[in-house]
Amino acid sequence: MFVDSHCHLSFPELHGRIDAILAAMAAARVDRALCICTTLEEFDTVHELALGHGNLWASAGVHPDNEGVREPTVDDLVALASQPRVVAIGETGLDYYRLGSRTVAEMAWQRERFRVHIRAARASGKPLVIHTRSASDDTLAILREEGGDAVGGVFHCFTETEAVARSAVDLGFHVSFSGIVTFRNADDLRAVARWVPDDRLLIETDSPYLAPVPHRGKTNDPSLVPHVAARLAAERGVSVEHIAHVTSANFERLFGLPALAEESR
Repeated sequence: MFVDSHCHLSFPELHGRIDAILAAMAAARVDRALCICTTLEEFDTVHELALGHGNLWASAGVHPDNEGVREPTVDDLVALASQPRVVAIGETGLDYYRLGSRTVAEMAWQRERFRVHIRAARASGKPLVIHTRSASDDTLAILREEGGDAVGGVFHCFTETEAVARSAVDLGFHVSFSGIVTFRNADDLRAVARWVPDDRLLIETDSPYLAPVPHRGKTNDPSLVPHVAARLAAERGVSVEHIAHVTSANFERLFGLPALAEESR
């Protein structure tokens, strides 16, 4: 019924209890999840999860926050994207939130890494998983410059303005909401969630982080994504089943996956 479009099951908080998480997902009617890669060093662990479980898939990428890790080339990412059950390039993008004493100009390495991911997505034909924080203008500008609209993808864990959401949709991207949309102080984000068109909507946990209310502060996992769906349903004045249906269909279409009913035949 539900799909978690972005989780980190390879992270230490979750990787040691995969069987329990999969059981909890089944109990919560969370049928599928996309396991997100954040470094090249992590890829094998992420990929093994997808290879070992029929309801998990993987991405290939290096998170913009990660420093001191192997820097990806276009060829690296294209090769990883060609592996079985790898359906996306990313998590990639820009993050100026933790600049510290650095200037935006000094983050040129991050912008170049982002360009590499977009070029790899275009070469592989795989969609992009976009992370953007305090950097939306540059994120959108680079996507336009590099032809990111040719592959599309998703702005994950969306926390930006409606104007940014509209620009993302205009570029052919989806917008995904996490447990943040359930937080008490997230009225502005909920207004954005009411606007996003049905055919561009996704839900996620970004687990192990950002557990939705009423589990806020606890370790998150994909079994909690129905709480995100429930809040979106309430905000949009539709049923939870409707949110589950449209977000699952969007997940299948974006990542080139068969409908669940087709898989089970």
